Amino acid sequence: MNCHLCYGLTMSSITAECLQTICLNYIATNLSEFTQGAVGENHERRLVFKDGNVILHQELAEQLLKKLSKLGLLNDAVLSLFRRETAGPIRRACLRHANLSSKGLRALSTQKLLELDATSLHGVNVNGIIGAQGEWTRKNLKSLVVSRCTFMNTSKYCIVISLPQLKSLRHLDVSYTEFGYNLGLECVVSDLPRLESLDISGTLVYNIQPLLALRDTLRALSLFKTRVPDKDLIPIVMEMHALRHLDISQDSVPHSIGSKNRGRAAMAQFLNTTSALPNIVSLDLSGRDDLLDEMLENFVLSHPRLRFLGLALSQEVCESPFFKEKHYKEYNSDLKIAGQGSEDQILEALLRYKQRPFYGHKLLRCLFNMTQYIEKEPKPQLVKAILPQMRANPKHLGVQMAASACLYNLTKNRLGEGIHVSLLSKMVHLILQAMENFSSQQQLQKNALLTLCSDRILQEVNFDRYKASRMVMDCLFVFDDHSITRMAVAICSILAAKISTVQTTWLGTKRNMVKLLQIVKQKADARTVDITLKFTLSALWNLTDESPATCAIFLNECGLDLFIDILEAFKNEAALQTKVLGLINNIAEVQSLRHTLMRADFIDHCRKLLFNPQIEVSYFAAGIVAHLLHEGPEIWAFTEGKRADLRATLHKSISGWQNPEGEMVAYRSFSPFIPLLTCYPIWEVQLWSVWAIHHVCSKNPSKYCPMLLKEGGVSILEDIRSEDVTLAVHRDVLELVGKVLDIVQWNAKTAPQATPTTAKAAVGNAAGT
Repeated sequence: MNCHLCYGLTMSSITAECLQTICLNYIATNLSEFTQGAVGENHERRLVFKDGNVILHQELAEQLLKKLSKLGLLNDAVLSLFRRETAGPIRRACLRHANLSSKGLRALSTQKLLELDATSLHGVNVNGIIGAQGEWTRKNLKSLVVSRCTFMNTSKYCIVISLPQLKSLRHLDVSYTEFGYNLGLECVVSDLPRLESLDISGTLVYNIQPLLALRDTLRALSLFKTRVPDKDLIPIVMEMHALRHLDISQDSVPHSIGSKNRGRAAMAQFLNTTSALPNIVSLDLSGRDDLLDEMLENFVLSHPRLRFLGLALSQEVCESPFFKEKHYKEYNSDLKIAGQGSEDQILEALLRYKQRPFYGHKLLRCLFNMTQYIEKEPKPQLVKAILPQMRANPKHLGVQMAASACLYNLTKNRLGEGIHVSLLSKMVHLILQAMENFSSQQQLQKNALLTLCSDRILQEVNFDRYKASRMVMDCLFVFDDHSITRMAVAICSILAAKISTVQTTWLGTKRNMVKLLQIVKQKADARTVDITLKFTLSALWNLTDESPATCAIFLNECGLDLFIDILEAFKNEAALQTKVLGLINNIAEVQSLRHTLMRADFIDHCRKLLFNPQIEVSYFAAGIVAHLLHEGPEIWAFTEGKRADLRATLHKSISGWQNPEGEMVAYRSFSPFIPLLTCYPIWEVQLWSVWAIHHVCSKNPSKYCPMLLKEGGVSILEDIRSEDVTLAVHRDVLELVGKVLDIVQWNAKTAPQATPTTAKAAVGNAAGT
């Protein structure tokens, strides 16, 4: 009886933004509840709302489209929901990572788009994306993002002829495409006169000379990973007088010594020319090793409008006091630095470079070194900055390894208490994703387990506990490592108590039960009592909770013999005895399995343990005896004398108990007690059952009184106290029944709003030390 109820979102964790996200998630993942299939005018398959009166207003339509895109649920049929007659007018369309056809894209042809984000859109090339839009959109579109799309047609020719149609375009992002292969830059410059922002990072552009035609109008230019050498790049950039934002960062340094030296000279000229880029607000020089402190500092001082400077992975220039020491006389607090010289610099860099895994890996390694010795001050801002790196680079081992190590540093001990549960929930989701993607990487799995081994996370944070339990259990089979085994069984012992009984049955497979029993046997044979043994016993206890199938596996794999051996070998270990008896109590609750417990040696152990000075031990021993006594005389035929003796012993044991101060045990339902309450012929069984109910109701009335009422327990107790059966009820039972009913009545007056709960059981220290 050992599973703790998990509440997902509490009122304290819900914000307006969170509620909106929940609603959008539900609609996006349950579209079939609101829509139905239909056939369009051209015999294409489309979706329509079941309620013909439903029309999505602009903000909802744009947000839902973005959510569907983010969840990977956008296809031709789903996109058909966003035709003008059922959605909009849509001004901003997000189709990131979708798999669409030109035909499907025409669903937006009746919309009047101002912004279109088609990053990593598959199934159609850039010309097809533009061609599928309506005439109004092509004439008025202001922003187009086709990063990581293709300009290639089916004949493998690069075609950019569609771009000049977008005469109103102000922002164009063609990064990481074949752009530039076929005079693309010349077309853009000559045919898009209103262009103010251009991203050609990672393209095939080798010559940016045409950009000079935009020197007075181009405000933002991104050239990360450009193929243009610095000796040709820098002189042109210096003439772009209108630039506010410039990114000429690199992913790696030039390979040849000659190009490196020429580039260094060009960069020195740029930094020494104080009149260059007079309006610059954002300058990214990250990844360069040709920066000198003095030159860079002079450039910053001569450009007072500068608000961002990228210096990540640029050797040691970001270590200069000028950029990191807040007490330094020329330090500019208004200037954001992306680098690795301080925590603030790394934070800025992580947030800006989500799509650069090489950067992310290096930055996270620096952050790991900085956060190793954090003890008191929680840093949720750092956790928040790490998660986008993990989300954007799920298959990059370096990023996931370093990120998981940092997250452990930032949430270990009591640091996690200062981080909101909603943020921790997102963190755990990404950690589980990393565990799934790199299931054979021992160090990453160890980082993940270390992070998950947190009371705050396991007890309060909302995440897929069954998925986590399953993956953590798998670690026991993949790795032969004592620390991984210890952490895995510890996590399983708690999570198994927080998943549904159906899920515990799924988790309690023969494979998993055998593995856990092997761990117990190894410890028992070595007569070793350690935390791993205690956690493993707790995991077994929780996995058998209200799971007859798992209980049967336990018995079939000789678990009872092993547990009797533990009772004999560790007579002075109350914690072990409690867990052993708790699990066997789960078996005793299963009527069809009770006969397996009718062993003279086991019953003798239970009789002795009824008088154990530790009430937890005595309580569970009494529970087993009560369930066995509830069986008819036929099961006791071989030892009827012992049955009578056990009844007296059980009464004597319970009579000596004092209700402990704390909650000794918890239940997800009272279903195991209902049959015992009506066991009038054997009132000792009734007594144990009522004592157990009184204990939990007295310690946690707001939880258990509504549960008792809902499950019919209150009615049975009232029947016991009624005049019709009073003469057949022992006075000790009557006394406790009266106390329980008084608590129920008091709770109804003081907490009428309490909500019944339906889950069953957990021992307070089930993870157990």
